[in-house]
Amino acid sequence: MSTAVQESAAAHAGLRKMGSGSSTRAASCKVCTDHCGGINWMSLSPDGRHLLTASEDCTARVWRTADNQCCGILQGHESYITFCHLENEAAFTCSADHTARKWDLTTGQCLAVYRGHTSIVNRILVAREYLFSGSYDRTARCWNIETEMPVQEFRGHRNCVLALAHFSLQDALNECEPEEQQDREFLVTGSTDCTVKVWDVSSGCCYRTLRGHSGAILCLVLDVPGKELFSGSMDYTIRRWNVVTGDQLKVFRGHQGSVICLEVVSQHLYSGSADRSVKCWMADTGDCVQTYKTHKHNVSTLKYHAGFLFTGSGDACVRAFNTKSGILQQIFRGHTFIINCIQGQVQIILFMLWNIVQDFLDQIYIPVLISC
Repeated sequence: MSTAVQESAAAHAGLRKMGSGSSTRAASCKVCTDHCGGINWMSLSPDGRHLLTASEDCTARVWRTADNQCCGILQGHESYITFCHLENEAAFTCSADHTARKWDLTTGQCLAVYRGHTSIVNRILVAREYLFSGSYDRTARCWNIETEMPVQEFRGHRNCVLALAHFSLQDALNECEPEEQQDREFLVTGSTDCTVKVWDVSSGCCYRTLRGHSGAILCLVLDVPGKELFSGSMDYTIRRWNVVTGDQLKVFRGHQGSVICLEVVSQHLYSGSADRSVKCWMADTGDCVQTYKTHKHNVSTLKYHAGFLFTGSGDACVRAFNTKSGILQQIFRGHTFIINCIQGQVQIILFMLWNIVQDFLDQIYIPVLISC
């Protein structure tokens, strides 16, 4: 039996054991109440050993997934932390204090402060030796991670930069292309000015401007092997682009609200919307093949794993849908505020995590979905 089939079978077995979904407290193996402000984002390390949480209380915390204990507090930001990214040895955060930071995962020491933005830094992206950031100051920036030196400032958007993606032509072009072309690195930015821009990292020049949306760009997802980019917007549409030529290939219509989150899984594209639904589309044709409903508020985040689609909503619930049948398999209750993020990885168990604001304390529930 293949690993994928084994994981899928284990996931189905784990969800069946949890019953009808009337109560999720019994499935929660740990509740952590260390933060004293809302959790804006979470990141799981590639090896699955640590979880990083970024909070409104101006700190980030590192947690061991083996025993669910907080093993580090990252302090130094002067305002709330908007986003975080975790590697096996280092953590990265960005903040409303206009900076991004790098931290030592073992000691909690701040190793680098990346300065230059003049407004809230809302997204960061780590790619190779670069740290990219997007800000309300209408720019994206690139730093050398080790030296802290600025590499480029990407200026051209007329409004906030909300979404980031990165690719190299080496990943997107055929092997027969000239070697100098394959080495080029590109940053993709989505903005509230209704455009997507593709930037040449080495020169800082705008390589392509993708026009067509009539609302703010809220999310981006790349299918690099297919040379395609998907963008979700407040204009209720998703658009598919050739990321190399800039050509618009398809417009996905069907949502009745802003498209907030996207995920590509093989030939399928999943989208979460302010219309309280998730849709599954054929990525190449744009045909909608499934709609997942029952949410009572915006769908703010989604995560696919082993035949299940997990969704987080403004109704404070996480839902698990069987992607083949479309059937709602489980509802996880317990939170009292919008769910911002879902993270998961299979080691011995699959962790799914999200935030709850209750009595001004932030809590993380870690339900056991798969046990071996």
